[in-house]
Amino acid sequence: MNPTIKTFPTTKFIGKNLSFTYVDYRTFELWSSFMPRRKEIKNVIGNEVYNIQINPKDFDFKPNTPFVKWAAVAVTNFDYIPDEMETLVMEEGLYAVFNYKGDQTNAAAFFNSIYTEWLPSSGYQLDSRPQFEILGEKYKNDSSESEEEIWIPIKLK
Repeated sequence: MNPTIKTFPTTKFIGKNLSFTYVDYRTFELWSSFMPRRKEIKNVIGNEVYNIQINPKDFDFKPNTPFVKWAAVAVTNFDYIPDEMETLVMEEGLYAVFNYKGDQTNAAAFFNSIYTEWLPSSGYQLDSRPQFEILGEKYKNDSSESEEEIWIPIKLK
């Protein structure tokens, strides 16, 4: 596990969000409501979609602890916001970027390795900013050939 350390710039997003827990994981519901309408969003930057997770302060990763998940695209401005969509601004920050390849069957174990193995042995600690995945051209839902970038917010210990 060898991430790249990158700075993600301040970025504006438009999308939809839901609050849920790992026990009541409603990500399919979120993405099913967002994807058919994503073309309504104007001034989109690139073709990527973002799966953004905003954890509460001191998030404990326990199954019943709620967090907010966003399905969104990056935009240049908020001049037009489609009905039932919202805006989000993510501030610039340092991230550990991991490349994940495969379907979602091993995703939980991959995230667990990041938080329980890589992070404690690195010179970084988790920062209280959103974590996210960039689903770009190589992302193929439920395919063993799918690839995505996982961005974990970090700061020096």
